[in-house]
Amino acid sequence: MKKLFLAALLIALSAPAFCQTDKEDIKKTITTMFDAMRKGDSSLLRSVFAEGIVFQSAGAKKDGSMVLENEKPDGFIKAVGTPHKEIWDERITWGDIKIDGPLASAWTPYKFYLGSKFSHCGVDFYQLMKTKSGWKIIYIVDTRRTDNCPG
Repeated sequence: MKKLFLAALLIALSAPAFCQTDKEDIKKTITTMFDAMRKGDSSLLRSVFAEGIVFQSAGAKKDGSMVLENEKPDGFIKAVGTPHKEIWDERITWGDIKIDGPLASAWTPYKFYLGSKFSHCGVDFYQLMKTKSGWKIIYIVDTRRTDNCPG
């Protein structure tokens, strides 16, 4: 009985370690995306995206009504890899990361800069899936504005 209790205790205590490793791997996947943007490396960018990734942006129209815009991931990947004058520098702070088996979500407030010039800010919300080759981003939705930036 003691051995069974000890084994159950060891398993219970090791669970947070597995979760922490997954959280670090999720952060690495998202960080790699931003590294790829700064480098203008579309191959590196594509490596963190799952097949069929979905991009959306939520925001307000000029009349104040809300809109959810669908974006084309291939267009974004191509734009990142096309030479441009300024470095695309998205700076995030880590918010909440939640994991349930092979599915995870991450909330990251951000500020986006073209070179050293502030462009816009908001929040990125990611959904990721754990695959045989690691965590892949399957969905990104963001907000965009130029004031009242999240901390």
